[in-house]
Amino acid sequence: MIVSDFSCTNQLAAVLGLLQTEMVWRISSCLNIFTWRYAPMSESLKPPGRIAVLGVFVADAVYRASRIPQIGETLLGNSFALGPGGKGSNQSVAAARAGADVTFISRLGKDPFAEMALNLYQGAGVKTHIEQLDDSYTGSAFIFVDDNSGDNAIIIAPGAATTITAEFVDTAKQAITEADVFITQLEQPIAAATHALSVARNAGVTTILNTAPAESIADSVFELCDYVTPNEIEAESYTGVAVKSVDDARRAADALLQKGVGTAIITLGEAGVLIHNSEISEQVPAFKVGKVVDTTGAGDAFNAGFATALSCGANPVESARFGCALAGLSVTRHGTSNSMPMREEILKILR
Repeated sequence: MIVSDFSCTNQLAAVLGLLQTEMVWRISSCLNIFTWRYAPMSESLKPPGRIAVLGVFVADAVYRASRIPQIGETLLGNSFALGPGGKGSNQSVAAARAGADVTFISRLGKDPFAEMALNLYQGAGVKTHIEQLDDSYTGSAFIFVDDNSGDNAIIIAPGAATTITAEFVDTAKQAITEADVFITQLEQPIAAATHALSVARNAGVTTILNTAPAESIADSVFELCDYVTPNEIEAESYTGVAVKSVDDARRAADALLQKGVGTAIITLGEAGVLIHNSEISEQVPAFKVGKVVDTTGAGDAFNAGFATALSCGANPVESARFGCALAGLSVTRHGTSNSMPMREEILKILR
């Protein structure tokens, strides 16, 4: 057992009496703060901090069938649902439900889909820096979900969000620079995402780039990223390394580090995630908490949980575990934003 700050003897003795298994933990000062890997989350989790998210809202049109149709083929589906989506939007809602103070930065049209978005944020407690445009439309996405596996394929038309510019990002500079963590994706224009990452980096804010969908970006963008979070397909797109195993993921992660990334986190589906930087290379397993029915929002759920935990001051492995727990719950439910669990649900499976 490794313990620091022996002046906390009385408090430590009381806590030791509550723990029933043999574990190694760190204790920091007289607050008895434990690493998440070994202590109950309710005892170790500080209040989440502030997160700024630049991204896209789209209305998800979700079609479920036994398989995706071929070109020229009409296929009878099993169900249809219309609901809120978009990576940045999903991440904002998930982080807010996980307890973070979230500001979502985006553009919308002035239409029923925009009303859907604004009602969603009000209900989830997401603060917004949103401009509504008269001459564009709120985005939408076609989502096919395989009824057999829960796997998905997506086409997105971002609409008004395609007009997000560096100048618009500057109107949200206060929300970005005052955040503990900034996260963006590649559904809005890359120039806007790059500028926002630069604003955050210059202010000392932790930066996360969720490299989805995979788009061609310069290495100078990776240099702005404390963390990047590609899945296997995206990792291959950026590195040329086909990710079929954890060892492959390490090779891809090394290539991302060479591009200037601080830490590469490659999401591996059922195998969890790999966290890789110059000091650690660790696989964090996925949480299996029920039948998988829809994986559409799993990546967004992980990113939101990871950012939320980072905003608490947790280390990357601890944060990834929180993200995996959030994602593990989300895939047991249909939809994207609507599938995101509440903070209490996440802490319950982490205890």
